[in-house]
Amino acid sequence: MVKLTRIYTRTGDTGQTGLGDGSRVAKTDPRVTAYGTVDELNALLGICRLHAGGDLEAALTRIQNDLFDVGADLCTPEQDDPPFEPLRVAQGQTEWLEAEIDRVNAHLDTLRSFVLPAGSPAAAHLHHARTVARRAERETAALAVTTPINENVLRYLNRLSDYLFVLARDANREAGGDVLWQPGEHR
Repeated sequence: MVKLTRIYTRTGDTGQTGLGDGSRVAKTDPRVTAYGTVDELNALLGICRLHAGGDLEAALTRIQNDLFDVGADLCTPEQDDPPFEPLRVAQGQTEWLEAEIDRVNAHLDTLRSFVLPAGSPAAAHLHHARTVARRAERETAALAVTTPINENVLRYLNRLSDYLFVLARDANREAGGDVLWQPGEHR
């Protein structure tokens, strides 16, 4: 368990930060950028929870916890013989998202147009979270080009953005329906 006795350490004052294995990198390092965006997404899900209740709030709470796992995984570089067992995202976390996507999507209308990121407050925030999840996925994919990472992290982030999309659609279903794109409507 994490124990913090001081909030500031002054160790980052020169633009460096510590990774989970104790190594130090620039705060602009692609690894830090990826897990920083995961942290941003987690904070945004906290805002989504303000507009949620019941099953939606429970799901978002679970995802917030899982996103800490994602951040821990990303901040700890892969090693052949690590001195301690690092926390890694597991396939089961992505499988839970897939089951949830199927469950929620089963009672949504078939899409006949692209959906505008709008509608109810809950849906608008969930759409915003979806775009941040996609950015986290892109940044993690960019990191993976040059650095070995746990493939389950990319899968999880990819499914998470899909899940946030169907959750936004479900929030709009309960509030009157999706806001659909009308191609060329104002030409």
